Amino acid sequence: MGFQILKYRKKLRSKLSASRYEHSLSVSFTCICLAMRYGVSLEKAETAGLIHDCAKCYDDEKIIKLCDKHHIPVSQEERKAPAVLHAKYGAYLAKKQYHIEDEEILSAVACHTTAKPDMQLLDKILYVADYIEARREKASNLTAMRKLAFEDLDEALYQILKGTLDYLAKKGSRIDPMTAEAFAYYENQRKEKGGITCQTL
Repeated sequence: MGFQILKYRKKLRSKLSASRYEHSLSVSFTCICLAMRYGVSLEKAETAGLIHDCAKCYDDEKIIKLCDKHHIPVSQEERKAPAVLHAKYGAYLAKKQYHIEDEEILSAVACHTTAKPDMQLLDKILYVADYIEARREKASNLTAMRKLAFEDLDEALYQILKGTLDYLAKKGSRIDPMTAEAFAYYENQRKEKGGITCQTL
């Protein structure tokens, strides 16, 4: 798998901007760290983190056209706010161009922008890693989220979703329905657990 990772890196380096490639590396390393903490395959976590933005070499308009060309379903909401679509098309590219067949990896890539209800562990790791990776610096709660991610992954996921929705609402930006559904799902889960309960191995 180590050789395969090097092949992925070489291809991504030729496709992505320098900053996007560095972000992808950073996310992959963060995924590895979270995988160590929560008992997920390190190889799957590294691959998901590395590949997650493989479709970022295309602009939003091009991705919509490519999704239509390859019969990838695109909702009306996604057409109005296509920034999330690189995840869905990225999962397609991961399978077709990078020859990744593992469904856990493909699922994590596909939902890393919007999240979704009832995410699997690798889904959660990639979503959180993409938010907390070391090169991120804009979000005001990064320090707290970086700590929380290694204490309680579900709570970190919930707080990131909540912060994202609050941020989009303040900006007056469109909120993807899947993100709203994911938040509602994890908010209900959190209530059932009685608030914050740290996960243990």
